Amino acid sequence: MSTDVFGMAIRDYYFSGDREGEIRTYSSLGEEDAFPIAYLFREYNTMPVLEQKALDLCRGRVLDIGCGAGSHSLYLQGKGIEVVSLDVSPGAVEVCRAMGLTGVVEADFWSYEGKKFDTLLLLMNGIGISGRVGRLPEFFEKARALLKPSGQVLFDSSDIIYMFDKDEDGEYEFPSPETYYGEVEFEVAYRGARSEPFPWLYIDAVVMERAAADHGFAFELVRKGDHYDYLGKLTLLGY
Repeated sequence: MSTDVFGMAIRDYYFSGDREGEIRTYSSLGEEDAFPIAYLFREYNTMPVLEQKALDLCRGRVLDIGCGAGSHSLYLQGKGIEVVSLDVSPGAVEVCRAMGLTGVVEADFWSYEGKKFDTLLLLMNGIGISGRVGRLPEFFEKARALLKPSGQVLFDSSDIIYMFDKDEDGEYEFPSPETYYGEVEFEVAYRGARSEPFPWLYIDAVVMERAAADHGFAFELVRKGDHYDYLGKLTLLGY
C-alpha cells in the first residue's frame, strides 16, 4: 500500500485526539463501508470473542503480524509475554512505540527475518495478506521459516460465501468461476487520502485445511464465530 492510510488515521487518533475519524473501505464486491479508527485501539474486554480466544492461546515468543495500533500486542506485553509487533506502516509503528510497546519492527511480513517464534498471530483476518489462494504456498513457506518446530499460527478469517446470490438451481453465482470467491480487491481511504487497490484473501476453513495439508501443516478449527467467521490454528505436521 503506497499511501499510508492506516498510519495517517492511527497517528491522528493518538497524537491529535481525533476520536471521530473513520476509515472507508471499497471492495471489488461492490461493497463500500466504514469503521471508526477507535476500533483499532480497543482493549481486550471489547474485542470479539475469537480475538480474545486467540490471545488466550498465545504462548512463548509471539510475532504479531500487521499489529496496526498495537491493541493485541499491548495486551500480550501486559501479560508478560514477549511480543514482536510487526507492521509495514510507519505511522502505526510510530504510535505503537509511543504507547510503550518495546518490540516494534517496521517491516513487511514477506521480507522480515528474525529469531524463531512460538506463535505467529494474524488477527482481523491477517491471513488476508496472502491476497490469493495461489500465494498460500509462499505463506506456508514463510511461516515455516519463522516458526519453532513446535510453534503455532493463530488466525481468524471468514467464509464470505454468504455475500453471493444463488441462481434458480440453488447454485452460487460467483463473478468468475476461475477465481476463488474469497479473493477480493480493496482500497482504503481516510480524509482525502486513498490507497491503491490491493488484494486481500478471505478463506473458508475447508480450503485452508486442504492447503495446509498440502504444505506440511495441520489445521484445527478452534472456534466458530457468529457469522461465517472462525478462529484457526496451524501447526507443523509431526509436532
